[in-house]
Amino acid sequence: QVQLVESGGGLVQPGGSLRLSCAASGTIFSSYVMGWYRQAPGKQRELVATITSGKVTAYADSVLGRFVISRDNAKNSVSLQMNSLKPEDTAVYYCNAVNYGRGGITYWGKGTLVTVSS
Repeated sequence: QVQLVESGGGLVQPGGSLRLSCAASGTIFSSYVMGWYRQAPGKQRELVATITSGKVTAYADSVLGRFVISRDNAKNSVSLQMNSLKPEDTAVYYCNAVNYGRGGITYWGKGTLVTVSS
């Protein structure tokens, strides 16, 4: 069983920055592709960014150039640095782990709320 715990959410003004972190336990962290997803009120959950064990990254067009995903395999953690935040970035952000070597088994954290408002 894999446990994912997010932290770092909160209230920030437009144009500000936040850094989200996700701590993973109960698994060989390097075996998983890690990602961040978000779900705004009344909307479907959407992909924000992913990072492979080899640190290849991918981003949604809406956050490209503003958000940076990173991981520390030694510390079993993944982070999301969010800059130039906009009100439309307001959402619950979820940490995600996928092991494609085990049939795509997927785990989710419980989420952390990010609110961008003046």
